[in-house]
Amino acid sequence: MTNLAHNLTETAERHGDRPAIKLDDLVLTYSELQDGARRVAALLRSKGVGSGDRVGLVMPNVPPFPVLFYGALAVGAVVVPMNPLLKGREVKYYLEDSGASIVFAWKDMAEEAGKGASQVGIECVEVGLDFAEVLGQHEPDEEVVDCEDDDTVVLLYTSGTTGQPKGAELTHHSMSTNAATSAETLVELTEQDVVMGCLPLFHVFGLTCGLNASILKGSCLTLIPRFDAEKALEIVGRDHVTVFEGVPTMYAALLHAEGADKADMSNLRTCISGGSAMPVEVMRNFEKKFDCIVLEGYGLSETSPVASFNRPGQERKPGSIGTAVRGVEMKVVDDDDEDVAQGEVGEIVIRGENVMKGYWRREEDTAEAMKDGWFHTGDLAKIDEDGYFFIVDRKKDLIIRGGYNVYPREVEEALYEHESVAEVAVIGIPDDSLGEEIGAAVALKPGEKVSPQDLQAFAREQLAAYKYPRFVWIVDELPKGPTGKILRREISAPKEESE
Repeated sequence: MTNLAHNLTETAERHGDRPAIKLDDLVLTYSELQDGARRVAALLRSKGVGSGDRVGLVMPNVPPFPVLFYGALAVGAVVVPMNPLLKGREVKYYLEDSGASIVFAWKDMAEEAGKGASQVGIECVEVGLDFAEVLGQHEPDEEVVDCEDDDTVVLLYTSGTTGQPKGAELTHHSMSTNAATSAETLVELTEQDVVMGCLPLFHVFGLTCGLNASILKGSCLTLIPRFDAEKALEIVGRDHVTVFEGVPTMYAALLHAEGADKADMSNLRTCISGGSAMPVEVMRNFEKKFDCIVLEGYGLSETSPVASFNRPGQERKPGSIGTAVRGVEMKVVDDDDEDVAQGEVGEIVIRGENVMKGYWRREEDTAEAMKDGWFHTGDLAKIDEDGYFFIVDRKKDLIIRGGYNVYPREVEEALYEHESVAEVAVIGIPDDSLGEEIGAAVALKPGEKVSPQDLQAFAREQLAAYKYPRFVWIVDELPKGPTGKILRREISAPKEESE
């Protein structure tokens, strides 16, 4: 039997006086975090919330998030984290679908969360930085409910690229083992480390690799409620951050920030990238500028999330997502679920201790994703002679132009090599004669000027004739999801480009 909440209990016993969570001048030690979580447990029990009940959290990266998270776990509840930018109707969907019995919302988001909660008929508790005073009305409850390994601990809703978001059921075992694998074999965390907490905690990357891994090892997690490159650079220097975890767009933003040249990054030893493929040029330039190592990994909400990684101290291949992590198997298969030959493109499938139990109340979706114990990711990749995986693209993002397969990432990598390009996203544009044509939306570095025609000519020199983008347009910025991941599905060509 296990409960993810025990990680906090055990670390608080060993390192009670050490800083656990920091937000600017506000610091919670491990003892204070444990005390707050125990008071949350008492509050929840006073409201009749217990084992198996779902507890919604609509919170940015603020100290009450981990307090509420571990308090809910202690009573055996299932946490349903939500993006704090959701509107009332969206919150309603998450609460209704999960069957939540209560939701806690940060003060700035409480109005919208409250609308959703009232429509479902449950209580919405508004939370501010004075939450400690509210919890002071409850005596700490030290009981931690025993849970089975396969009990659901978090319902993590997928982004819903097709249809409504689905709740991935992550278990105490899958999240505990993935946090341990991340902390011990990938990031190599100790109680001396300071981890930059700019990844949203409501997302599995920040929750596992940021919060749960830090709590397991007694590291300090310094928070930033919403990512801002200049603020992040300031915090890295101020708090002597040793580990930075982010998505590729965050690295690009830090690299191009005005304060980058003067930033104190001297304590930074390891940077972790995930969420989407990191452009090789961004990685090389970041490492050169800040004198650190960037390790790229891969995972999904359904895999808790880490599935593969470029390990510290081992050969690192830029552009690769590394090899399968401890306790996990990965392979690449064709449409008939047969292994493809080395170097051939196929779909990544995964099985192991990190894989979800299934989609909440969605048997058909679970059966479609889980075949013979293997989770089908929808991501296309190939494997080299050393067993390293290289993401080619999302299966759904594949562009078929005149019968030829074109992978958006390959085109994006070519455009990233242009000195004026900050970010790029490549999409398929419907075409009557070829089926699809290739389009590229490009955001330029500050102060840079280049024409779409010049960018197209640059790409044409780098790529085969059927691959280079026939349509290129300049944008101020690209649409991004809550973690900063570029959302290709929200990009469309300007009307004049698609005609």
